[in-house]
Amino acid sequence: MKKIDAIIQPFKLDEVKAALMAIGIDGMTISEVRGHGRQKGHKEAYRGQEYNIDLLPKIKLEMVVPGQRSEEVIEALARAAQTGKIGDGKIFISDVSEAVRIRNGDRGEAAL
Repeated sequence: MKKIDAIIQPFKLDEVKAALMAIGIDGMTISEVRGHGRQKGHKEAYRGQEYNIDLLPKIKLEMVVPGQRSEEVIEALARAAQTGKIGDGKIFISDVSEAVRIRNGDRGEAAL
């Protein structure tokens, strides 16, 4: 099993969810987060005063998928989230050794 964490632009969330649902992935956790990468934010003006916005709004998706489907999920997610501009985000993949469904005790991929 693989855990996939993706940081994406907020306006791409609906496209990403639709792309994942189209390939049969419907279990995910979505959080509103703030952060920055290489671009380190940007400058804005408010009432004539210039200030730095260094923590930009992003969306974090978390999901655990069977290992054999991870590449398919990563490709669909990246394709849907991509704009080609700086700040598109990142995808992080890690191994998951065990999963347990609390309701009935299912373990492993059966718990997904």
